[in-house]
This record gives sequence, structure tokens and C-alpha cells, in this order.
Amino acid sequence: MSEDEAARTAVRTYVPSSQKQQWAEEADEFDMSQSEFVRTMVQAGRRSFELDESPDSDHDGETNESIDADDAELAERVLGILHERDDPQTWDDLVAAVTNDVEDRLDGALGTLQEAGKLRYSGRDGGYVPTDDA
Repeated sequence: MSEDEAARTAVRTYVPSSQKQQWAEEADEFDMSQSEFVRTMVQAGRRSFELDESPDSDHDGETNESIDADDAELAERVLGILHERDDPQTWDDLVAAVTNDVEDRLDGALGTLQEAGKLRYSGRDGGYVPTDDA
């Protein structure tokens, strides 16, 4: 681990006390510190969700039960991975395990979209771009 990777710094956020209490309870369920819990959920969220307001969000920034169900599903998946393996798992091990099928699913989705004429790969543009049919 490099010196930059080992260096830690504080990040502060202000949330309603009810949200902090919920996070504290969930962190306890996973035997995690609140800091590690928030870091884990932020990283998981960055990999799984777009940062836009969806119908599942209310205007206070809190989410409804469908997002809570997604968190619960991920939590169960993490516990399943930990039970399957004999040794402790690092953050990177867990990230790799829970995102394992995302690359395959993305590849399939891109193939389907290309076959349907909805997008194409453009070397000139440096990536995938929608077509006029999209």
C-alpha cells in the first residue's frame, strides 16, 4: 500500500439525526464503525447508482423503501460472500465480489444496444455514443 493510499483524512457531512441513528444501527449490524459503514455505502453507491433525482427520492434527500430494499439486498450479498470464504475479505475483495457480474451485464447490454442500432463505438469520440435512432 502506497503512502497516499494509507493516508487518511476526515470528511464531514451533516444529516438529520434520524438518518445518523439509522446508519449507526446498520453499522452495528455489520460490526462496522460508522465511518467504515458510510465509506462502504458511498463507494457502493458510486458504483451502482447515477447521481440524479429519481422517483425513489423525496425532496429531503432521503429515499423510500425501494432503495432501502436495495441496501438490504447488497448487505445480504456481502454476508453471503463472507460466509462462503474462509478468510477475512479486504475492501477490494468485497468490491470485486459484489461487482463481479456488472462487467458481463454491461458487455451484454452494450452488445444488445449496438445490435438494435441504439449506439455505436466511436474511436474518434473516445467511446460509445448514441446513434440517431436512439
